[in-house]
Amino acid sequence: MDTLFSLFQYQFFQNAVATALLTSLLAAMIGTYIVSRKIVFISGGITHASFGGIGLAYFLGLNPFLGAVAFAITTALGIEWISTKGKIREDSAIAIVWSLGMALGIIFVFLTPGYTPNLMSFLFGSILSVGRWDIWILLAVLVVTALFFVLFFRPVIYTAFDPEFARTRGLPVALIRHVMAVLIAMAIVLSIRTMGIILVLSLFTIPQNTAMLMSGRFRNIIFGSAIFGVVGSVVGLLTASLLDIPGSAAIIFVLTLQFLLLKGFILLKLR
Repeated sequence: MDTLFSLFQYQFFQNAVATALLTSLLAAMIGTYIVSRKIVFISGGITHASFGGIGLAYFLGLNPFLGAVAFAITTALGIEWISTKGKIREDSAIAIVWSLGMALGIIFVFLTPGYTPNLMSFLFGSILSVGRWDIWILLAVLVVTALFFVLFFRPVIYTAFDPEFARTRGLPVALIRHVMAVLIAMAIVLSIRTMGIILVLSLFTIPQNTAMLMSGRFRNIIFGSAIFGVVGSVVGLLTASLLDIPGSAAIIFVLTLQFLLLKGFILLKLR
Protein backbone atom coordinates (compact mmCIF):
# COMPACT_ATOMS: atom_id res chain seq x y z
CA MET A 1 0.00 0.00 0.00
CA ASP A 2 2.81 2.41 0.87
CA THR A 3 4.40 1.63 -2.48
CA LEU A 4 1.23 2.65 -4.32
CA PHE A 5 0.84 5.94 -2.48
CA SER A 6 4.52 6.68 -2.94
CA LEU A 7 3.80 6.98 -6.67
CA PHE A 8 2.14 10.34 -6.03
CA GLN A 9 5.51 11.90 -5.28
CA TYR A 10 6.52 11.52 -8.93
CA GLN A 11 5.61 14.31 -11.34
CA PHE A 12 4.66 11.98 -14.20
CA PHE A 13 2.16 10.14 -11.99
CA GLN A 14 0.70 13.39 -10.68
CA ASN A 15 0.23 14.52 -14.29
CA ALA A 16 -1.39 11.18 -15.15
CA VAL A 17 -3.85 11.42 -12.24
CA ALA A 18 -4.70 15.05 -13.05
CA THR A 19 -5.27 14.11 -16.70
CA ALA A 20 -7.45 11.15 -15.74
CA LEU A 21 -9.58 13.30 -13.43
CA LEU A 22 -10.05 16.12 -15.94
CA THR A 23 -10.76 13.69 -18.77
CA SER A 24 -13.35 11.86 -16.66
CA LEU A 25 -15.16 15.12 -15.86
CA LEU A 26 -15.10 16.19 -19.50
CA ALA A 27 -16.32 12.78 -20.68
CA ALA A 28 -19.12 12.88 -18.09
CA MET A 29 -20.72 15.88 -19.78
CA ILE A 30 -19.95 15.05 -23.40
CA GLY A 31 -20.65 11.34 -22.97
CA THR A 32 -24.04 11.97 -21.38
CA TYR A 33 -25.04 14.09 -24.37
CA ILE A 34 -23.78 11.42 -26.78
CA VAL A 35 -25.62 8.60 -24.99
CA SER A 36 -28.81 10.67 -24.68
CA ARG A 37 -28.81 11.42 -28.42
CA LYS A 38 -28.14 7.73 -29.10
CA ILE A 39 -25.08 8.54 -31.19
CA VAL A 40 -22.63 6.50 -29.15
CA PHE A 41 -20.53 5.56 -32.13
CA ILE A 42 -19.92 9.19 -33.05
CA SER A 43 -17.00 9.14 -30.61
CA GLY A 44 -15.55 6.12 -32.39
CA GLY A 45 -16.19 7.74 -35.78
CA ILE A 46 -14.52 11.02 -34.85
CA THR A 47 -11.65 9.22 -33.15
CA HIS A 48 -10.85 7.00 -36.10
CA ALA A 49 -11.40 9.82 -38.58
CA SER A 50 -8.89 11.96 -36.66
CA PHE A 51 -6.29 9.32 -37.49
CA GLY A 52 -6.35 10.80 -40.99
CA GLY A 53 -5.31 14.15 -39.51
CA ILE A 54 -2.51 12.49 -37.56
CA GLY A 55 -1.22 10.84 -40.73
CA LEU A 56 -1.46 14.08 -42.72
CA ALA A 57 0.39 16.00 -40.00
CA TYR A 58 3.21 13.47 -40.03
CA PHE A 59 3.37 13.68 -43.82
CA LEU A 60 3.60 17.50 -43.72
CA GLY A 61 5.97 17.54 -40.75
CA LEU A 62 3.45 19.23 -38.43
CA ASN A 63 2.29 18.54 -34.87
CA PRO A 64 0.06 15.41 -34.97
CA PHE A 65 -2.25 16.93 -32.34
CA LEU A 66 -3.09 19.85 -34.64
CA GLY A 67 -3.88 17.49 -37.47
CA ALA A 68 -6.11 15.39 -35.22
CA VAL A 69 -7.98 18.47 -33.98
CA ALA A 70 -8.57 19.76 -37.51
CA PHE A 71 -9.83 16.40 -38.76
CA ALA A 72 -11.95 15.77 -35.65
CA ILE A 73 -13.76 19.11 -35.84
CA THR A 74 -14.26 18.78 -39.60
CA THR A 75 -15.57 15.24 -39.10
CA ALA A 76 -17.97 16.21 -36.31
CA LEU A 77 -19.42 19.10 -38.31
CA GLY A 78 -19.48 16.90 -41.41
CA ILE A 79 -21.50 14.24 -39.63
CA GLU A 80 -24.03 16.87 -38.55
CA TRP A 81 -24.25 18.26 -42.08
CA ILE A 82 -24.50 14.90 -43.81
CA SER A 83 -27.17 13.60 -41.43
CA THR A 84 -29.33 16.76 -41.74
CA LYS A 85 -28.70 18.19 -45.21
CA GLY A 86 -27.43 15.12 -47.00
CA LYS A 87 -30.47 13.03 -46.08
CA ILE A 88 -28.26 10.23 -44.80
CA ARG A 89 -28.81 8.44 -41.50
CA GLU A 90 -26.44 9.56 -38.75
CA ASP A 91 -25.01 6.07 -38.17
CA SER A 92 -24.29 5.75 -41.90
CA ALA A 93 -22.56 9.15 -41.93
CA ILE A 94 -20.42 8.04 -38.98
CA ALA A 95 -19.45 4.82 -40.76
CA ILE A 96 -18.44 6.76 -43.87
CA VAL A 97 -16.12 9.21 -42.12
CA TRP A 98 -14.83 6.45 -39.80
CA SER A 99 -13.50 4.36 -42.68
CA LEU A 100 -12.36 7.36 -44.73
CA GLY A 101 -10.32 8.81 -41.87
CA MET A 102 -8.55 5.53 -41.15
CA ALA A 103 -7.84 5.01 -44.84
CA LEU A 104 -6.35 8.49 -45.22
CA GLY A 105 -4.26 8.05 -42.08
CA ILE A 106 -2.77 4.81 -43.35
CA ILE A 107 -2.07 6.34 -46.78
CA PHE A 108 -0.35 9.44 -45.39
CA VAL A 109 1.75 7.43 -42.93
CA PHE A 110 2.81 5.13 -45.76
CA LEU A 111 3.73 8.12 -47.95
CA THR A 112 5.71 9.85 -45.19
CA PRO A 113 9.36 9.82 -46.31
CA GLY A 114 12.04 8.35 -44.10
CA TYR A 115 11.38 6.68 -40.75
CA THR A 116 7.80 5.47 -40.20
CA PRO A 117 6.50 7.12 -37.01
CA ASN A 118 5.48 5.03 -34.01
CA LEU A 119 1.72 5.38 -33.71
CA MET A 120 1.25 3.07 -30.73
CA SER A 121 0.70 5.98 -28.32
CA PHE A 122 -2.14 7.26 -30.52
CA LEU A 123 -3.71 3.81 -30.86
CA PHE A 124 -3.54 2.75 -27.21
CA GLY A 125 -2.87 5.98 -25.32
CA SER A 126 0.11 7.10 -23.26
CA ILE A 127 -1.28 8.71 -20.13
CA LEU A 128 2.01 8.47 -18.21
CA SER A 129 3.74 10.71 -20.76
CA VAL A 130 1.26 13.59 -20.47
CA GLY A 131 2.92 16.95 -19.76
CA ARG A 132 1.85 20.14 -18.03
CA TRP A 133 0.87 21.82 -21.31
CA ASP A 134 -1.51 18.95 -22.14
CA ILE A 135 -3.17 19.37 -18.74
CA TRP A 136 -3.68 23.11 -19.24
CA ILE A 137 -5.27 22.53 -22.65
CA LEU A 138 -7.52 19.84 -21.17
CA LEU A 139 -8.51 22.16 -18.30
CA ALA A 140 -9.34 24.98 -20.72
CA VAL A 141 -11.63 22.75 -22.81
CA LEU A 142 -13.24 21.41 -19.63
CA VAL A 143 -13.99 24.94 -18.38
CA VAL A 144 -15.45 26.01 -21.74
CA THR A 145 -17.61 22.87 -21.90
CA ALA A 146 -18.81 23.27 -18.31
CA LEU A 147 -19.73 26.93 -18.92
CA PHE A 148 -21.68 25.99 -22.05
CA PHE A 149 -23.59 23.30 -20.17
CA VAL A 150 -24.36 25.66 -17.28
CA LEU A 151 -25.54 28.50 -19.52
CA PHE A 152 -27.46 26.36 -22.02
CA PHE A 153 -28.37 23.31 -19.95
CA ARG A 154 -32.06 23.07 -20.91
CA PRO A 155 -31.51 23.85 -24.61
CA VAL A 156 -28.87 21.11 -24.70
CA ILE A 157 -31.33 18.66 -23.10
CA TYR A 158 -34.15 19.61 -25.47
CA THR A 159 -31.83 19.33 -28.46
CA ALA A 160 -30.57 15.92 -27.34
CA PHE A 161 -33.94 14.34 -26.56
CA ASP A 162 -36.46 16.11 -28.78
CA PRO A 163 -35.07 18.51 -31.42
CA GLU A 164 -38.52 19.01 -32.99
CA PHE A 165 -39.92 20.24 -29.68
CA ALA A 166 -36.86 22.46 -29.27
CA ARG A 167 -37.58 24.06 -32.65
CA THR A 168 -41.18 24.80 -31.63
CA ARG A 169 -39.77 26.60 -28.59
CA GLY A 170 -37.69 28.79 -30.88
CA LEU A 171 -34.35 27.31 -29.82
CA PRO A 172 -31.43 27.42 -32.29
CA VAL A 173 -31.18 23.65 -32.62
CA ALA A 174 -28.70 23.71 -35.52
CA LEU A 175 -26.37 26.12 -33.71
CA ILE A 176 -26.46 24.11 -30.47
CA ARG A 177 -25.76 20.89 -32.34
CA HIS A 178 -22.84 22.41 -34.19
CA VAL A 179 -21.34 23.84 -31.00
CA MET A 180 -21.77 20.46 -29.32
CA ALA A 181 -20.15 18.79 -32.34
CA VAL A 182 -17.05 20.96 -31.88
CA LEU A 183 -16.96 20.27 -28.12
CA ILE A 184 -17.34 16.54 -28.78
CA ALA A 185 -14.48 16.65 -31.27
CA MET A 186 -12.19 18.50 -28.85
CA ALA A 187 -13.03 16.19 -25.96
CA ILE A 188 -12.38 13.09 -28.05
CA VAL A 189 -9.08 14.33 -29.46
CA LEU A 190 -7.82 15.20 -25.98
CA SER A 191 -8.96 11.79 -24.73
CA ILE A 192 -6.89 10.06 -27.40
CA ARG A 193 -3.82 11.12 -25.42
CA THR A 194 -5.24 9.28 -22.40
CA MET A 195 -7.07 6.27 -23.83
CA GLY A 196 -5.90 5.99 -27.40
CA ILE A 197 -7.94 5.62 -30.57
CA ILE A 198 -8.84 2.00 -29.80
CA LEU A 199 -10.26 2.52 -26.30
CA VAL A 200 -11.58 6.09 -26.25
CA LEU A 201 -15.14 5.01 -27.15
CA SER A 202 -15.43 3.26 -23.78
CA LEU A 203 -14.65 6.40 -21.80
CA PHE A 204 -17.68 8.19 -23.25
CA THR A 205 -20.14 5.32 -22.77
CA ILE A 206 -19.32 2.99 -19.85
CA PRO A 207 -19.52 5.50 -16.93
CA GLN A 208 -22.70 6.99 -18.41
CA ASN A 209 -24.39 3.59 -18.73
CA THR A 210 -23.31 2.77 -15.19
CA ALA A 211 -24.86 5.99 -13.91
CA MET A 212 -28.05 5.26 -15.89
CA LEU A 213 -28.52 2.12 -13.82
CA MET A 214 -29.26 4.43 -10.89
CA SER A 215 -31.04 7.36 -12.58
CA GLY A 216 -32.45 8.36 -15.93
CA ARG A 217 -32.24 12.12 -15.40
CA PHE A 218 -29.74 14.00 -17.54
CA ARG A 219 -28.24 15.96 -14.65
CA ASN A 220 -27.91 12.88 -12.43
CA ILE A 221 -26.25 10.92 -15.22
CA ILE A 222 -23.61 13.64 -15.58
CA PHE A 223 -22.79 13.66 -11.87
CA GLY A 224 -22.96 9.87 -11.60
CA SER A 225 -20.72 9.25 -14.61
CA ALA A 226 -18.27 11.84 -13.28
CA ILE A 227 -18.01 9.93 -9.99
CA PHE A 228 -17.68 6.54 -11.66
CA GLY A 229 -15.19 7.97 -14.15
CA VAL A 230 -12.98 9.58 -11.53
CA VAL A 231 -12.98 6.53 -9.24
CA GLY A 232 -12.39 4.18 -12.16
CA SER A 233 -9.56 6.28 -13.54
CA VAL A 234 -7.67 6.56 -10.23
CA VAL A 235 -8.15 2.89 -9.34
CA GLY A 236 -7.18 1.94 -12.89
CA LEU A 237 -3.97 3.95 -12.74
CA LEU A 238 -3.01 2.43 -9.37
CA THR A 239 -3.82 -1.05 -10.67
CA ALA A 240 -1.74 -0.46 -13.79
CA SER A 241 1.22 0.63 -11.69
CA LEU A 242 0.85 -2.36 -9.37
CA LEU A 243 0.58 -4.94 -12.16
CA ASP A 244 2.82 -3.11 -14.66
CA ILE A 245 0.18 -3.04 -17.39
CA PRO A 246 -0.97 -0.21 -19.74
CA GLY A 247 -2.85 2.48 -17.82
CA SER A 248 -5.55 3.06 -20.45
CA ALA A 249 -6.49 -0.62 -20.58
CA ALA A 250 -6.55 -0.83 -16.77
CA ILE A 251 -8.87 2.19 -16.55
CA ILE A 252 -11.31 0.72 -19.06
CA PHE A 253 -11.22 -2.62 -17.23
CA VAL A 254 -12.09 -0.97 -13.91
CA LEU A 255 -14.86 1.11 -15.52
CA THR A 256 -16.34 -2.05 -17.02
CA LEU A 257 -16.01 -3.88 -13.70
CA GLN A 258 -17.94 -1.07 -11.98
CA PHE A 259 -20.78 -1.48 -14.48
CA LEU A 260 -20.91 -5.27 -14.12
CA LEU A 261 -20.81 -5.18 -10.31
CA LEU A 262 -23.56 -2.56 -10.06
CA LYS A 263 -25.67 -4.36 -12.67
CA GLY A 264 -25.23 -7.64 -10.81
CA PHE A 265 -26.13 -6.01 -7.48
CA ILE A 266 -29.33 -4.54 -8.97
CA LEU A 267 -30.33 -7.90 -10.47
CA LEU A 268 -29.76 -9.69 -7.16
CA LYS A 269 -31.74 -7.01 -5.32
CA LEU A 270 -34.70 -7.45 -7.67
CA ARG A 271 -34.92 -11.19 -7.00
